[in-house]
Amino acid sequence: MLNTSCVERPVQPISEADLGELCLDSTLQQLSLYDFQVEATDWGMQIAQMLESNPLLPGVIVTHQSEFAGMISRRRFLEFISRPFGRELFLKRPVSALYRFAETESLIFPSNTLIVDAARKSLLRSKELLYEPIVVQVSPQTYSLLDVHELLVAQSNIHELATKLLRQQTQSQLIQTEKLASLGQMVAGVAHEIRNPLTCISGNIGFLFNYSKDIMDLLSAYEHIVGDSEKFDELKKNIEFDFLQKDWVEILKSMKVSSERLTELVTSLHTFSHMDETHLKQANIHECIDSTLLIMKNRLKYGIEVVKSYGDLPLVKCYSGQLSQVFMNIVSNAIDALEEVKGETGFVPAITIETEVIDSSDGDCVSSELIQNYVRGDRQNAKPLSSASQNGDFCPEAGEKNQNNAWIAIRIADNGPGIPPEIQRRIFETFFTTKPAGKGTGLGLAITHQIVTQKHKGKLNLHSTPGTGTEFEILLPLIGSNKSYQIC
Repeated sequence: MLNTSCVERPVQPISEADLGELCLDSTLQQLSLYDFQVEATDWGMQIAQMLESNPLLPGVIVTHQSEFAGMISRRRFLEFISRPFGRELFLKRPVSALYRFAETESLIFPSNTLIVDAARKSLLRSKELLYEPIVVQVSPQTYSLLDVHELLVAQSNIHELATKLLRQQTQSQLIQTEKLASLGQMVAGVAHEIRNPLTCISGNIGFLFNYSKDIMDLLSAYEHIVGDSEKFDELKKNIEFDFLQKDWVEILKSMKVSSERLTELVTSLHTFSHMDETHLKQANIHECIDSTLLIMKNRLKYGIEVVKSYGDLPLVKCYSGQLSQVFMNIVSNAIDALEEVKGETGFVPAITIETEVIDSSDGDCVSSELIQNYVRGDRQNAKPLSSASQNGDFCPEAGEKNQNNAWIAIRIADNGPGIPPEIQRRIFETFFTTKPAGKGTGLGLAITHQIVTQKHKGKLNLHSTPGTGTEFEILLPLIGSNKSYQIC
């Protein structure tokens, strides 16, 4: 018998409003699915009646004892019925008679298949099967048909949406890049303007030390020559000469320390400001990291411990300003993660930064067990990945080993709450953020990934276990002579 419950269900094509609700992750179950089914023992006339009453029906599902057997498309049905004696041969006989002749290879997809994937595989079929409906498995025992025309229309709308989003992302990235370039130029200008008077101050502090010593020696000699003088002693008492003599030296020392600190900060700003550089230049990776940490010291000083373990790295030809931006984005995200849990009892928030030269054929050389040991700070159970020493000095010999497969590894890890697996899969997507509105743009890690992978031909690996911590591993390839390397 004909499955009348399916016959009576109205078949509606997908509307423009529904198409407007499609997104890049839309699946087949969001499209119009036709679930008209006939048993192989039903008469062929039943199919003709249903196709006539439902002009949009692409075909029928054929079942045998309520089990899926295949499908007959409208095109194949009309092809055989229109042949000589076709109506007599197939309409007044069981559907199984027609199915033996009209059977084709069915393309079957689960209902959660992405529309773009289904459309791509559908177009790979032979020319004879290109316009045949697609079978969608809604549940283990339920099958429906999808009109290939509706599938391609939906795919076209998704493609248009993707193009629009890509255009928006490109525009946003251009704006962000322009802002960073302008900011870099402004910071470089400010740093230059500060450097001039700062050089004057720091350069004259040494003279002040000498002058103060000479004045004190002169006063001591004067007191020795004149001897006791009531007026002189009264003046010394009024100005608290003994305290002034000690405090003068301390003031000069504090001025010297402050000027040195300000000089470091200006140098860091100048290093970080190279956002718009267009040529590779030799740079010390450790100086880039230290400059970034110095700029971010205001966020790091509230109970977050920074542990640095630098290996021997060669000077690298790179875009130092852009790498500084990479370090800042990763450290900033680590700080945000630690701030969520740093109030817990007994928890000591920490960020660990490690660098070394490693040998690897593919640049992916760290196991998950090693990563967890790094994050926990278990150095005994984390075997070294290279023979480089840990004093952080420049060492050309460190680069001589296996230069064809040499990589610079920079690992920035935190002992925060970690990142859930579902978020890890999207962590480098443009505009993806888990931060509240106004706090995150979704561009930081996307730009970081672009700088590492596209600008420097490196790799950016993420290793995170919820409850353990997160580590970002930056791998930069090295090729060059025996004494130096260049980013390829």
